[in-house]
Amino acid sequence: MTKRAIAGGAVGLALVLGLAGCTNPYDPAQRAVGGGLLGAATGAAIGAAAGGGHGAALGAAIGGGAGLLGGIATTPPPPPYYPPQAYYPPPPGYYGGYGAPAPGSYAPPPGSYPPPPGAGVPPPELSR
Repeated sequence: MTKRAIAGGAVGLALVLGLAGCTNPYDPAQRAVGGGLLGAATGAAIGAAAGGGHGAALGAAIGGGAGLLGGIATTPPPPPYYPPQAYYPPPPGYYGGYGAPAPGSYAPPPGSYPPPPGAGVPPPELSR
């Protein structure tokens, strides 16, 4: 094999694998086209091996038709629809929720650190 043939095969393989992710396995039309192409290629290979040029054409036609019908017949049903799940945050004041706990709902255990300076002092009123 030459480098040119290997490079062409690598590019073709990259294109096939790149486009393989662009399919919908639940669409009967896409599965029919894919099955028809695979069936035609397989039928042509077998027909060429068994009967030469005319056998390849006949094998491609028969394999393509069988692959088309097989692709349609084997389409699975789509998965059930699940509505999007919403996130509900915990209520305010709840541990880990938004905001601080309600005043008086938490008292530090005895002997813990003293409160920081200015804690519990109301903020100064701003003059207008």
